[in-house]
Amino acid sequence: MALGILGKKIGMTRVFDEKGVARSVTVVQAGPCPVLAVRTLDNDGYSAIQIGFAAVAPKKLSKPMQGVFQVLGTDAFKHLAEFRCEGVEQVPANGDVLSVEMFTPGEPVDVRGRSKGHGFSGSIKRHNFEGGKSTHGSKFHRAPGSIGTNTTPGRVKKGQKLPGQFGNKFRTIPNLKVLDRIVEENLLLIVGSVPGAVGSLLKIEKAS
Repeated sequence: MALGILGKKIGMTRVFDEKGVARSVTVVQAGPCPVLAVRTLDNDGYSAIQIGFAAVAPKKLSKPMQGVFQVLGTDAFKHLAEFRCEGVEQVPANGDVLSVEMFTPGEPVDVRGRSKGHGFSGSIKRHNFEGGKSTHGSKFHRAPGSIGTNTTPGRVKKGQKLPGQFGNKFRTIPNLKVLDRIVEENLLLIVGSVPGAVGSLLKIEKAS
């Protein structure tokens, strides 16, 4: 497993790399994320660290979450996450702060986030179906078409692509490249697009 950090999607822009090629990048505000707790094999049965992101006033959290931070004895954060540390040479200690400095330009990362929700969508938008003609008297346009079978087996097969909820699911994009980092502003420039809308939470891990 690899260490990672939490961040917020800022948006997309275009930058020029060292060869003068224009690259589309996603700007992510990553960290700073303090280490709030360290899980060990002796005490917890696994090795991991717990980090926080986006400091918030305790009164804005639920009572159970307020109790979590009272037990930890730390400031309150809007988001918490754990990263497994099996195989990590140097495990961060309690109180350390993770920042964009843990990533180097050119390094591959895995980015996980919740994709944009599109509500209840038809089969053409949800599954990229082609649809029918729009002219020449055709009465088949955006319907899913026939989904049945003959008398045997006489049922709709499992996994049939049909209209339904589209998006709003956790998705991971592996092996994206870190083009650059801006340490002073806690920004990561990641080549390509990442899941989620602007302002959504992202989990960025070193690609294993």
